Amino acid sequence: MKFRGKMVEIICIQQFTKVVATVAKVAKIVALRLSSSHLFLVLNEQVVNGGTSMWCSLRQDRFFNEYNMEGVSAENNEIYLELTTENLLRALKSAHSAKSLKIKLTKKHVPCLTVEVELPSLVSASRIVIHDVPVAVIPRRLWDEFQEPRMPDFDISFYMPHLKTVRNVIDRMKNLSSYVTVSASQEGEMTLTVETDLVTVKTYFKDLELSVEGKNVQSQSSSSDCLLWVEARVDIRKLSQFLVGQQINPLRVICNIVHNKMIHLFLLHDDLSLQYFLPCIAS
Repeated sequence: MKFRGKMVEIICIQQFTKVVATVAKVAKIVALRLSSSHLFLVLNEQVVNGGTSMWCSLRQDRFFNEYNMEGVSAENNEIYLELTTENLLRALKSAHSAKSLKIKLTKKHVPCLTVEVELPSLVSASRIVIHDVPVAVIPRRLWDEFQEPRMPDFDISFYMPHLKTVRNVIDRMKNLSSYVTVSASQEGEMTLTVETDLVTVKTYFKDLELSVEGKNVQSQSSSSDCLLWVEARVDIRKLSQFLVGQQINPLRVICNIVHNKMIHLFLLHDDLSLQYFLPCIAS
């Protein structure tokens, strides 16, 4: 197995760092999947135990000026690694003003992603900072656990309001309850609700655009006096972690809801996509 990539454009280095920072807020340990065309950052917790799933896909040609990899075999030309996100983020943060950034798979005492940062200098010779990020090679027999999640049949699909606004609301609500109910209607309305024994707090958003994936919970269309609503009750701290950590400035964010089962957030960007699956918590 071989892997070596190089970035020389500071915008690409900074964007890549923001992606890793966003992922690090959600997951301490992820799988890094390398193919000839893409990099994937994957979190796959056991949903039956209240776990979350995340799938982040990056096109390598949008970030790397040089990119070379050889997988485990000609038939399976991919590499799967497990790493601690904070370790990788710490290495990337030293490259905020770098002239170039190299990442390569090396073998020290253990397998590592070696991050080599070339920093500008007042003298002719550049300064080089090297970080070794330990990784574990995921064996071929476990690769099926890190494939792109299958899309369930969502009951409603709509474009979210500005994430900063939603984040501010959720940050205030999480001091009241451990759970938040996200509800949406076919009329382009969304509510965020927290309930305690003493108080119920609800925030309303209106005039949201339904995406082309949206469909009714029931087969019949809604009448003028009866709106169809879809809802999901989720862990408010996990939702907050995702919103607080989001730094990639997506073009649009789609929220898909499976009634009483799951929320799926889909962040769309020119260079990447990020999906976050948050299962429901029973009341």
